[in-house]
Amino acid sequence: MSQRQNDTQSQSREIGVIGSQEFTTGFRLAGVRRFENVPDDQKSEELDDAVETMLNDDDVGIVVMHDDDLSHLSRQVRQAAETSVEPVLVTLGGGAGSGGLRDQIKRAIGIDLMDEE
Repeated sequence: MSQRQNDTQSQSREIGVIGSQEFTTGFRLAGVRRFENVPDDQKSEELDDAVETMLNDDDVGIVVMHDDDLSHLSRQVRQAAETSVEPVLVTLGGGAGSGGLRDQIKRAIGIDLMDEE
């Protein structure tokens, strides 16, 4: 595969969203077509499968979840999600203490966009 084809393939990846219907609805309204709705009362039973499905979807380049949902994942699935490079996991809603989005972007693209040097 040529570099150009590889770049085009990477750029055509979709965003996938996992979480409660309330969490995924805004993304769906914005045009996200890949999503897994997992009701709050079923997260302990169904969230692992939803995350594994999304991580194994070759068309997904970014997986978005609520930060609180990570606590519902088994150790193995959480580790797989947090160390995945493609697709990369982005968590939202962790508050200022999560330190997450900047580090997640840096891990995803390999550079710190906020670096002032």
